[in-house]
Amino acid sequence: MGPVDYLVVEFPGNRMTGEGFPLLIDLVDRGIIRILDLLFVRKDDDGSVTAMELRELGDEVDLTLFEGASSGLLGQDDIDDASTALEPGNSAGILVYENVWAAPFARAMRRGGAQLVASGRIPVQALLASLDAIEATDPGGPESA
Repeated sequence: MGPVDYLVVEFPGNRMTGEGFPLLIDLVDRGIIRILDLLFVRKDDDGSVTAMELRELGDEVDLTLFEGASSGLLGQDDIDDASTALEPGNSAGILVYENVWAAPFARAMRRGGAQLVASGRIPVQALLASLDAIEATDPGGPESA
């Protein structure tokens, strides 16, 4: 298997447009990722969190393709952890996916005696702040050098 990651995507006001779902489907169709779990939750104004059925999300988004996307990896403790990032009155999608593209690479590296000793993710906010700092010190960017 490739590395497994998760995302929690918040939808303010419980409003989901479905705009990103065609891109998600494309990633699956091209064999880049495999969806292991997809769960939607709602955080009520009192702070309670409830799982939502796909049909509860409304007719404006067709999510039938994702029905049954449940490996059992997500437990109540995971849902509770994810909900701490949500504002009351909002909903979220919790996506657990395998990075299928990485599995052949990892196998080849192991055959050659290599092993993964560290991994991580740079938060988008940190990346943007770093790029802003570079631009502030060199407004012309790399092209001006």
